[in-house]
Amino acid sequence: MIAFSKKLEQEGCQLNRHAIHTLQINIGKKCNQACHHCHVEAGPKRTEQMNLDTINRLQELMDSSKDLQTLDITGGAPELNQYFRGLVIFARKRNLDVIDRCNLTVLFEKGQEDTAAFLANHQVHVVASLPCYSSQNVDAQRGNGVFNKSIKALQLLNNLGYGKEGSGLVLDLVYNPLGDFLPPSQDKLEQDYKKRLQDDFGICFNHLFTITNMPIKRYKHYLIREGKMQDYMQLLLDNFNPHSVNNVMCTAMVSVGYDGVLYDCDFNQMLELPLKGNAKTIWDIESLDAVTSQIVKANHCYGCTAGAGSSCGGALV
Repeated sequence: MIAFSKKLEQEGCQLNRHAIHTLQINIGKKCNQACHHCHVEAGPKRTEQMNLDTINRLQELMDSSKDLQTLDITGGAPELNQYFRGLVIFARKRNLDVIDRCNLTVLFEKGQEDTAAFLANHQVHVVASLPCYSSQNVDAQRGNGVFNKSIKALQLLNNLGYGKEGSGLVLDLVYNPLGDFLPPSQDKLEQDYKKRLQDDFGICFNHLFTITNMPIKRYKHYLIREGKMQDYMQLLLDNFNPHSVNNVMCTAMVSVGYDGVLYDCDFNQMLELPLKGNAKTIWDIESLDAVTSQIVKANHCYGCTAGAGSSCGGALV
């Protein structure tokens, strides 16, 4: 298979970081679910959590980074970190947009009873995982009973104003393919989701993001077990879209692990591929603006550039 960096050369594409608008942090790998497609390999038995020293250093960097617009908090289930709320409050006081990548069912965990109200009170942008609008498909990917809990969580968020026109509370959903294929048209699938969720459950939301399954960690293990790894990588290569390259998420963001190590994106983080250059951790820089423009590339990057492209914000073209 042709290396991703070589493919970029053949297509005449340049992939470099511009100004950093988004700081994405993995605040911990503990999660109340253990989904089959999870590239973080998060789950209830994971203990890695971002500590207060790391949180404080990130807050210093947020204050010193002139181009920063968005704090994107991921996990695991981000809400399970004891410092999650303080971090949200800090960022919102500085007028940063805050994204909580929520698995929905965490809202019913012990100690999380008021989390949905907290998110609404601070106008946090909720990006919620819902790989399908049918219980059979969701439970197959995420565990028995997850679909029904997810529906109840969406209804709870709707009751707080999320997803409703004029509320200022943004609720977006995320679709991941249930097999070794690329996502369908994002616009068409969003229409289907909106109709089915409204008709069946009275649920509304703002946008649907389609995200390609990345051939790393749990999903890679699945592909290898099923003997599909080579075919899936060929699928990504065959559908390489040069028009997606300039819009991939690493061109405008930096990713930080729970331990403060810097990466180009969440996927490189899970593969432990740190930034190029001497700045390897958040303690090596005085500002996010100092992060190198060079991006570490590997063959999993085909996942972000195949078809309509894929990023944390969905399709790219």
